[in-house]
Amino acid sequence: MSDDPSAELASHLERMNRDGYTIIENAIDPSVVAALRDDVVQLERKLKIQPAPNLFEGHNTLRIYNLLARGEIYEQVPVHDRVLPIVEGVLDKGCLVSSLSSIDIGPGEAAQPLHADDQLIPLPKPHVSIICNSMWALTDFTEANGATRLVPGSHRAERSPQPFGEPVQSIAAEMRAGSILVFDGSIWHGGGANRTSERRLGLAMNYCSGWMRQQENQQLGIPLDVVRAFSPRLRKLVGYGLYKALIGHIDKCSPEDVLEGDAPRPVVGFTK
Repeated sequence: MSDDPSAELASHLERMNRDGYTIIENAIDPSVVAALRDDVVQLERKLKIQPAPNLFEGHNTLRIYNLLARGEIYEQVPVHDRVLPIVEGVLDKGCLVSSLSSIDIGPGEAAQPLHADDQLIPLPKPHVSIICNSMWALTDFTEANGATRLVPGSHRAERSPQPFGEPVQSIAAEMRAGSILVFDGSIWHGGGANRTSERRLGLAMNYCSGWMRQQENQQLGIPLDVVRAFSPRLRKLVGYGLYKALIGHIDKCSPEDVLEGDAPRPVVGFTK
């Protein structure tokens, strides 16, 4: 980590703008990595998670969705102090949690088709960044075990990749456990093939602009008593706040008042 956090942030944002991705090395304390890894594995057993019957999610890949509803240990993930400033720099401080899930790529898994995470959004490309995602490495990510594959600079392309892949040169985002990959929602990417005997485990911590619909429905997916225990910043990240002091209001009041059961305080001022 740089001795100058502002210089480190500027460097990451420059890479995001130029390449469409950046890697934060040694971002997560080893004890946190181990705790997260152990919890995901026990959740896989408890929930009896099975691979999905499709190539995109992976025939040998285990995925757990809606992790913010699964335990307090995941509350630290969206607000990580070396990731969130990068996301806010790409989007803005009104960004939202779009989804938080685990991706556990098993031996023998085929490469995921290249895709862009914003390709379902009906906007012409290239466009302003509307999605910024991250991958937390809970095990080492190598080219052999399925490290995320990226096409540098493709976030500036005029289209998304063709369905089910196309012959494009990509690179493997190799990183040690405890590192975090951050990437623009327009970059072409996909999980790699796992040609080893070990599993490749990561957390997909995804964000979107504050005016967009989130990938996972955070307001219904996370029980209210769980949200009430969140920090103020995390509450706003999952949607209990206003974007630009307007979007998301309830009768001109912030949804945070409804969450707390307080008397609603009109805060929205409609202006021309």
